[in-house]
Amino acid sequence: MQRQISLDIFRGLTLAAMLLVNNPGTWSAVYPPLLHAEWHGLTPTDLVYPFFMFIVGAALFHSMKNVPAGVIPWAKIVKRTVLLFLIGVGLNVFPFTAPLTEWRIMGVLQRIALCYGVAAVLVCVLDKKQLLVLSAIILIGYWLILLIVQDPFSLESNLVRQWDLVLLGSSHLYQGYGVAFEPEGMLSCLPAVVSVLAGYFTSDMLEHKPTASAKVKGLFVWGLSALAAALIWQFWFPINKPLWTSTYVLITSAFAWFSLAAIIYIHDIRNISKGFQWLLVYGSNPLFIYVLSILFSRTISLISWTNESGNAVTLKNAIYTFFNGFLSPINASLLFAVVVVGIFYLVSAWLYKRKIFIKL
Repeated sequence: MQRQISLDIFRGLTLAAMLLVNNPGTWSAVYPPLLHAEWHGLTPTDLVYPFFMFIVGAALFHSMKNVPAGVIPWAKIVKRTVLLFLIGVGLNVFPFTAPLTEWRIMGVLQRIALCYGVAAVLVCVLDKKQLLVLSAIILIGYWLILLIVQDPFSLESNLVRQWDLVLLGSSHLYQGYGVAFEPEGMLSCLPAVVSVLAGYFTSDMLEHKPTASAKVKGLFVWGLSALAAALIWQFWFPINKPLWTSTYVLITSAFAWFSLAAIIYIHDIRNISKGFQWLLVYGSNPLFIYVLSILFSRTISLISWTNESGNAVTLKNAIYTFFNGFLSPINASLLFAVVVVGIFYLVSAWLYKRKIFIKL
């Protein structure tokens, strides 16, 4: 029971962090830790997405542990994969004003869908030792594959981009880097599968460790090992979120293990539960809250009117401007994000109180 609570707290913390970094009042005034690294490197914000992948894997262990060895529940896996992917595409193109030829195909939920589907099949057909070996092969193999091209880690020439240009076409890729490049690319889903498996291994380990202190020790050892490997390997394979490099998988998994170890130590060993309840509530409907938050953010940017000066004003900009009336731009932007986190806590609490849990 304590293990499940610690994972739920971790899930709630991750969801709250994702809403915080996704919803500044203006992108022109954001504290640096709340922004992604521009290319190589790591910021606290770069931990959020792989933490979600990690959580998907942690949940996968519990949903699959009673499935007989060698049996693949195809209907369950395919249904969840397809629905997640389609929801992700829908979020990309909302409010559906862009022509079909410009629809972005990949995205956050799409990567989660594909990596979940692959990981779910793998855990059904391979034992734990085989999964560990395969994870190492994927991480090393991905590095070697990227080295095929000249200047393998640059924005323009990396193999992830070249692969997506051929498979998806430039008009269906993310355009925010100045060139067509998909940070949730097809090829980079390979190492992202290992991010999911890291969560799977974690749930397996936590279930079999007899005490909370043993769990903390295990997580801490795993975290130190992955961190050391990432820091050494980065000299040959940079830590890079858009490419989802193998070093990025290792270092973000390390921080996930450290974070979970800290939660278990505080909540389970020190028995300090005060302040955690809101995170349990926040993590109770993660997919629904994430989707609703994206729709909310897009909608308040679409609602607009003409002010007295004849300029178009959006609802989002009006709220930010109000906050900016008594705060500096960067603090007004942060307050806007905090308010969004608060709004969706209230939604989560309303659902939690009524025992409404929306899942695929």
